[in-house]
Amino acid sequence: MPRILAITGGVGGAKLALGLSKVLPSDEVMFAVNTGDDFTHFDLHISPDIDSLTYALAQENNLELGWGRQGETWQFIETMEQLGGESWFRLGDKDMALHTRRTQLMQAGASLTEATARITAALGISHRIAPMSDDPVRTIVHTDQGALAFQHYFVRDRCEPKVTGFEFAGLEDASLNPLIGDFLADCGGVIICPSNPFVSVDPLLALPGMRAALERLPVIAVSPIVGGLAIKGPAAKMMAELDMPASATAVARHYQGLISGFVLDSTDAAQASEIPTTTRVTNTIMDTLEDRVTLAQECVSFLGACERSN
Repeated sequence: MPRILAITGGVGGAKLALGLSKVLPSDEVMFAVNTGDDFTHFDLHISPDIDSLTYALAQENNLELGWGRQGETWQFIETMEQLGGESWFRLGDKDMALHTRRTQLMQAGASLTEATARITAALGISHRIAPMSDDPVRTIVHTDQGALAFQHYFVRDRCEPKVTGFEFAGLEDASLNPLIGDFLADCGGVIICPSNPFVSVDPLLALPGMRAALERLPVIAVSPIVGGLAIKGPAAKMMAELDMPASATAVARHYQGLISGFVLDSTDAAQASEIPTTTRVTNTIMDTLEDRVTLAQECVSFLGACERSN
């Protein structure tokens, strides 16, 4: 089995990543994760997309909320609110321990990659999670209310401002994580998980050298849009505000020139003929672990077919 790089960010990407971790052994897949959402809060380094993936692979994610860690308690943030502190970013008590440990490791000289490896190992995760870069890249959302840091737009302002564009601050000084570059040099293909194309995938693709590294490889993407809606997050709203149709076809066209295959949900089967690349129509809604595993198997099979046709 050729080695596969999975590009992921957010909850939807983490769902497929868990499926891939059940289908592929740890030496056959690496997860490259968006860090454009990272920010400093309460003097702690918070990496939301890395944490979503970490909790998913440890099968510790909070299924009731759809984000965060299961069995969470909220005494820290409730007390902070009582004392007049910021409480818009809902940090659970277990979550706070992870952020504190990451920050301790980084203040002691560890890179984000090294800190992530230490934390995932402690949680029993054998698969590799690679932050897209150890250099800070921060997603800025341009809106009708001005430029907003991603977490201010996404969490504090609940995605209410109208989006006009995106900026990845620090990109010009950032380097692709060497772990990802080395993996791609001996890699059989890439799966772009059903993550928000603008804020979860584009930051990674924009890193110097990333697109060039993908040019020789088969790349497939899974649509995060089903039936005109985003399964999770603001992707469909963003597309409408950017004058793009909220459709699987529009996502495929966003990746045009990069992908050699596109996976879309059975609900959108009629769009397959509109998509300018090879398609695979299947169930992409992942309500259960079985759904995640089945979609992962479909993606691995489809990637192999695209590889043979290239």
